[in-house]
Amino acid sequence: MRYAQIVIGPAGSGKSTYCTFLQRHAYDAKRTIDIVNLDPAAEHFDYKPIVDIRELIQLDDAMEDEELHYGPNGGLVFCLEYLMENQDWLKEKLTSDDFNDPDDDYILFDMPGQIELFTHLSMGKDFVKLLESWNFRVCTVFLVDSQFMIDGAKFISGTMAALSVMANMEMPHVNILTKMDLLNKSARNKLERYIEPDPKALLSDVEEESMWGLSHRKLSATIGNLIEDFSLVRFIPLNIEDTENIQDLLLQIDNIIQYGEDAEVKTRDFDPPEELDD
Repeated sequence: MRYAQIVIGPAGSGKSTYCTFLQRHAYDAKRTIDIVNLDPAAEHFDYKPIVDIRELIQLDDAMEDEELHYGPNGGLVFCLEYLMENQDWLKEKLTSDDFNDPDDDYILFDMPGQIELFTHLSMGKDFVKLLESWNFRVCTVFLVDSQFMIDGAKFISGTMAALSVMANMEMPHVNILTKMDLLNKSARNKLERYIEPDPKALLSDVEEESMWGLSHRKLSATIGNLIEDFSLVRFIPLNIEDTENIQDLLLQIDNIIQYGEDAEVKTRDFDPPEELDD
């Protein structure tokens, strides 16, 4: 069995940083987590990918093509479509000798920051189905920058984006608030009210922030109650400077994809007790 996290989130939400620190944490814990870069527009990241889509196609290839004339968004869609059309390239890479045990891989797929690929296009779902056909157990991980979520209106917006990804992908799913280490104490305390959504707190903040919020009070209240009543969306805060926080998050995702459940139970032989002298 193989295991995968599909790491999704808007541009700047910290996807590459998340992959980097999760891999480092795994290394310190003496386990192996590999990373695949599937962002054809990536310029820099701190990890070394085991597979890099830029070896197959880059965003500039689609944008500079004289026949295509794609912009950045259309170019990203084209690049992912091109990957799906050349899936044998990816399959060969994922079964190469670079993997220690191709039957027990744990891979983070660092995806592009264009969430339209996962909110209403079928491409993200098609990619997950492809991985499942290759014997992967998959969990989608949606990242949102916590600095974007420190007021009620933005929190509702981020929550609805997460819900859209969850509904479209139809997969086991985890939502993460990144960059918690960058928040000041005041912002962190305010965000605490949102992690376990309180519709009254959200509604109060939205009304105070703008005339639009006051005018659309009923809409905001309905959304808040929907989130609370059906427990549709929950966010896990992530502080990359907190090793215990990273471990708890990884453990939760491992449980979702049942990582390690197929492993044999390890037993230990104990020496017989020494006989006491008379």
